[in-house]
Amino acid sequence: MGSDGVPAANPAPGEVVDGLAAPARLRAMLAIIVGLATAVLQGGIVNLALPEIGSKLGASPAVSIWIINAFQLGTLVMLLPLAAFGDRAGYRRVYLAGVVLFTLASLMAMLARSIDLLIAARALQGLGAAGMLSVNSALVRQIYPVALLGRGMAILSMVVASSAVAGPTVAALILSIGEWPWLFAVNVPLGLLALVLAARALPRERARSEQPAGRFALPDLLMNVLMFTLVFVGAQNLGVQGGAGHPAHASGWWLLAGGLAIGVLYLRRQLRAPEPMFPVDLLRIRLFALSMCSSISAFCAQAIAFVALPFLLLEGLGHSHLGAGLLITAWPLGVVVAAPWAGRLIGRVPAGLLGGVGMVVMAIGLACLALLPAQPDAVDIVWRLLLCGFGFGLFQSPNNHTIMTSAPRPRSGAASGMLGTARITGQTLGAVVLAVLFASVGDGGRAEPVAIAVAAGFALLAAVFSTLRVREQN
Repeated sequence: MGSDGVPAANPAPGEVVDGLAAPARLRAMLAIIVGLATAVLQGGIVNLALPEIGSKLGASPAVSIWIINAFQLGTLVMLLPLAAFGDRAGYRRVYLAGVVLFTLASLMAMLARSIDLLIAARALQGLGAAGMLSVNSALVRQIYPVALLGRGMAILSMVVASSAVAGPTVAALILSIGEWPWLFAVNVPLGLLALVLAARALPRERARSEQPAGRFALPDLLMNVLMFTLVFVGAQNLGVQGGAGHPAHASGWWLLAGGLAIGVLYLRRQLRAPEPMFPVDLLRIRLFALSMCSSISAFCAQAIAFVALPFLLLEGLGHSHLGAGLLITAWPLGVVVAAPWAGRLIGRVPAGLLGGVGMVVMAIGLACLALLPAQPDAVDIVWRLLLCGFGFGLFQSPNNHTIMTSAPRPRSGAASGMLGTARITGQTLGAVVLAVLFASVGDGGRAEPVAIAVAAGFALLAAVFSTLRVREQN
């Protein structure tokens, strides 16, 4: 039995089993942080410039939105395939390839002078980001000793949380001194820095591709891509159609249904695979499955809140874009405060209990936001957002730690890929829930408090899944 609570696997020759020494560990983590922050930042950095880009390239809003969608979709469809490939070929190789593709695609996006070329470049950017995001947690499991792994997961949580909401602020700074191509140009030096650091510092391992389980079935890859594409596009259609208080278009529901139908066939195939691309073998582990349910519910709650809050602050309470952005910054600040504390508590307090408390705190913060007074001042809003962020930060690191350590070491890549998949799945579910709410409740300032209250309900659901793990971890 390994010291992380799972059966010890026979390590491959050259595999790092119990972490790197402190100086090497710091260098390796810096390589991951630079790449991870750059990849996550790109998920939201274009939003502010979307109208300008569409105008300059002669694209309609319906076409311009694919500048964002192409990146998200490119990331989503390849997270699990690349994570599974990392288990076979080595996490370092997948990460380095992801950095190279991401950097080249950023250069391509910077030079794009047509909407089609820009969308293609963004899709390639997403594929590169998938290479980094799919294996970063598996690399952290190699880099940190078991006793310190919680701290490594806490660092990842802080980087993801701060980068995810820093996009609009960074975009505003860049656009204040340059035009939209600079939003992608900044990735080139950062990508090169990440590449140099990763090539020098990330631990090497021997590939397992010579094993029969290392072969990929093309139908599995195609079904994975098609399943996630249909679900994502269907959710986006529902969000766009229903987000303005109009009934959601039927095509969204049909696309969702098609994606789910393909998913059933895909998962039936995966049940027969020795090391499946979609890790159904890990979902048989009750602790892993409960942690995934917690993660999806938590990210659904966060996604609903993040979309509803700008409407509430801008339209409902009359704040400026700058004012709303500064207020929302309180949420990631709460995560940054809580994450290191949560990392130190891992191993001392049951992760299920710690995560459950965090989600209850987040639910309380969301409920307080839903019950804001008619004319709240900045302090009224900030302490509620801080409470939400603190609760999420208290939850995320222990939950991610449990997901990684409940999987056998040879399946660390699959577990790492599931972390990213849980995040995007929760966000997609949040888009569907919001579409239904906006279509049912309507606009006029009534839907936002209802949506935030529903987000509080999903946070409580995450707390239930998390506390169910306490018995499993004893």
